[in-house]
Amino acid sequence: QVQLVESGGGLVQAGGSLRLSCAASGRTFRSYGMGWFRQTPGKEREFVAGISWSGGSTYYADSVKGRFTISRDNAKKTVALQMNSLKPEDTAVYYCAADPTGQGMGVMNLYDRWGQGTQVTVSS
Repeated sequence: QVQLVESGGGLVQAGGSLRLSCAASGRTFRSYGMGWFRQTPGKEREFVAGISWSGGSTYYADSVKGRFTISRDNAKKTVALQMNSLKPEDTAVYYCAADPTGQGMGVMNLYDRWGQGTQVTVSS
């Protein structure tokens, strides 16, 4: 089983950067696709970025393409989300999630393990 813990959230001004990290436990981490999702009050959780088990494929929501970068280190069992050129509309709770199919695509139902979330607030 994989357990996930996010860190790195905080308050940043528009145009700034943050780096989120997700630390995983469990012997099967390297076989999981990994994703980042976000949610704001009153809205559905949405896909942000995903990466396949090998790191060979990455996927991004249109709203973050060119600004966010997802990466993983299977040896360290970590997944990172580098967020640049942040906008106020990026404000949300960000969740790390694990996909046992290994794909890391933007289909929420593929993911069966979730972290507790970390708050990102972008001020204008």
